[in-house]
Amino acid sequence: MAASYQNPILPGTHPDPSVCRVGDDYYLVVSSFEYFPGVPIFHSKDLVHFRQLGYVLTRESQLSLTRAKSSQGIFAPTIRHHDGTFYVVTTDVAASSSFYVTATDPAGPWSDPVLVREDVFTMDPSLFFDDDGRVYYTRHGEQRDGGIFQAEIEIQTGKLLAAPRLIWRGTGGIWPEGPHLYKVDGTYYLLISEGGTSYDHRITVARSASPFGPFEAFEGNPILTHRDLPDHPIQATGHADLVQTKDGDWWLVLLGIRPSSERYHHIGRETFLAPVTWKDGWPVVNAERPIELTMSAERLPPAHPFDTEPARDDFDHEALGVGWRFVRNPTSKNYSLSERPGFLRLRGTKTSMNDVGSPTLVVRPQTSLRTRASTEIHIEPERREHAGLVVRGNEDNHYQLLVEGTGLAGKRDVVLKTRIAGHSEEVARFALEEGPVTLAIQGETGQYSFSFSTAGDAPVTLGSAPTNSFAFEKTASFTGAFVGLYAHSDDSEPAPADFAWFEMK
Repeated sequence: MAASYQNPILPGTHPDPSVCRVGDDYYLVVSSFEYFPGVPIFHSKDLVHFRQLGYVLTRESQLSLTRAKSSQGIFAPTIRHHDGTFYVVTTDVAASSSFYVTATDPAGPWSDPVLVREDVFTMDPSLFFDDDGRVYYTRHGEQRDGGIFQAEIEIQTGKLLAAPRLIWRGTGGIWPEGPHLYKVDGTYYLLISEGGTSYDHRITVARSASPFGPFEAFEGNPILTHRDLPDHPIQATGHADLVQTKDGDWWLVLLGIRPSSERYHHIGRETFLAPVTWKDGWPVVNAERPIELTMSAERLPPAHPFDTEPARDDFDHEALGVGWRFVRNPTSKNYSLSERPGFLRLRGTKTSMNDVGSPTLVVRPQTSLRTRASTEIHIEPERREHAGLVVRGNEDNHYQLLVEGTGLAGKRDVVLKTRIAGHSEEVARFALEEGPVTLAIQGETGQYSFSFSTAGDAPVTLGSAPTNSFAFEKTASFTGAFVGLYAHSDDSEPAPADFAWFEMK
């Protein structure tokens, strides 16, 4: 048995966690916003070590992100299992649509969406399967100063059997959201988050003898918050879900952030784990102590780590690994692992990273405050097209380390470009000879540095840029930094950009 475990259990942009247990197995989902495929799904045996199975929403028939601006798209999924079937219910905020999908295997395939039709703004839906066969649909409503609404649902069709009615407004914090309904020893518990999803975030709970209340708020609310601990390394604790182990112990998965000393967080909202006990009929989180980066593993299931994913992807499989994502629905013809075996080939389009569209861009979340990403690119651009290694926050905040054509036959440069708060700047440019180029980005707590090298030559540093350009505190963006590979061209027949490998440590 491990003596301790490390938080976060899912580092990097893995927000709004929801978890369920089936036998000895735990399944967890998180928000995915404008990224496709939607809703990453993870599997664990011990609630600490997780491996990604894939995604819940993998087809455009399930999820069209055409209208999704950055930080829109998929919000706050909930996963539940009942009578041999998995259910994931969520909201596409851009489409103002809540829906659920089902599967008998959590690795998929998942069904097409079953819509839950309402004519008002909704968010953060959850399902609860009662032991009398009734199913309840619980969600946030009325936005900033709203509350939690609930209705019984016909689970086969998505039809609400009555208009959702207000069951609790919380304890007075703004944005009462992320509701989950549970039944413990015959009592119904409603767990929510309040205060917004930043430094005032907190978790509150109420209980009732009926699923529709009236709900009695716990006098000791909030049951967890770090809002009064400004120097603590973990902040914004909230948006939680309870799960009970096979041995009867309770645990809480929750959202949190790890800001830098300047109180910026740039790698997104992450998933943390905390123990729960019960006292006088109420849940107690971590014995009323703050959540720490190192926690006791007492009462956890036996440790069950999975094989570590390799840091390097040599693009030698038939499909991209599960860690890769696209910005909105990709155009599949612009990505190929077969045209040049052993390489990922990208074909650029006129859609750039500045556009609310789907550029030729494949990314993965940055999961460590200190990281190094690198790739080897083979490209001989004939015109002013470019491709390379990038860090993305959203359309207005991203950094690009590119190999770019000069417009002269056989001539190309390596270029560092930044876009901060919508302002684009070329930071450095360096002439290149023919041949492959290695591009590298070194991320530290406060800055990224950018370098390149060619065969046999020492790396050349082109410049640096701040990490806080991707921080929620500056951008109000729900996603942190994503690192990946990009190609762009205004030509109808662009030169292919071939990437021999990608590595992130």
